[in-house]
Amino acid sequence: MTVEAVPVRTTQLADGFCFGEGPRWFEGLLWFSDMLGQAVHTVTLGGALTTLPLPGHAPSGLGFRPDGALLIVSTERRQVLVYDGDTVELLANLSSVAPAALGDMVIDAHGRAYVGSQARLGGERSDGECSGGVIVRIDGDRTVHVVADALDFPNGMAITPDGSTLVVAESTGRRLTAFTIDAEGGLSGRRVFADGLDGPPDGIAIDAEGGVWTALTLAHEFQRIVEGGAVTDRVDVGERTAIACTLGGPEGRTLFLVTTTDAYPQRLIGTKLSRVEALMVDVPAPGEHEHGHHH
Repeated sequence: MTVEAVPVRTTQLADGFCFGEGPRWFEGLLWFSDMLGQAVHTVTLGGALTTLPLPGHAPSGLGFRPDGALLIVSTERRQVLVYDGDTVELLANLSSVAPAALGDMVIDAHGRAYVGSQARLGGERSDGECSGGVIVRIDGDRTVHVVADALDFPNGMAITPDGSTLVVAESTGRRLTAFTIDAEGGLSGRRVFADGLDGPPDGIAIDAEGGVWTALTLAHEFQRIVEGGAVTDRVDVGERTAIACTLGGPEGRTLFLVTTTDAYPQRLIGTKLSRVEALMVDVPAPGEHEHGHHH
């Protein structure tokens, strides 16, 4: 089944950022990182902005714990920070277990954080171990566990509405990979969710029916992909690069799109060309929404 990419009318919410990443909807606000601008921002549906400066950090993945604390991935330092609404502190240093800079993060209903380390698969290392990216789990007691390895540049992550499955975008592998989450938060049963994608997948978001909205950087599209690989919806962003997306808004049916002008952040240092747009979609985010239920 192929769906034509039709020009979709989006509403621009915010622009003027260096490299937006990690959008998340939480309590009436869209939160996102400016990785090169060293800050986390919020924007309302009306376009009002706030800024949390994070000098010395290149933030990317964001996630909210059940207690409302915001966790922030500091990519190059290989750290996860915690912001309680007042101060930013170090939650965990992953330098000893992460083979490369960190990327995205997803937090489960128990408050466990899954963080990707963005190494590519490069055959055998000198010590005979398999190389590649890993996923690290940070538990409530701040202990750190490597729960998946040999990933081909793990990027966006999402957990299915029932909490049973973690989906990770393997960018250079051009596929979405699924793992079963066990009661202790371990990952097993690795399987292909969708492969042969039209471009490298970056950020992803999952909806109430298990469809995965995927930012396909070099394809200049966001696509909704279901298990097995069928594409049900496409959003063409023209010449822009699709970086990340999330579902939110008052009914959970607002798809927020983060785009920029180049897939390679280092080419964008000093620019202000990243932006956040929004459009309405049919299937809402998982969970309860302010304005009733989706049947």
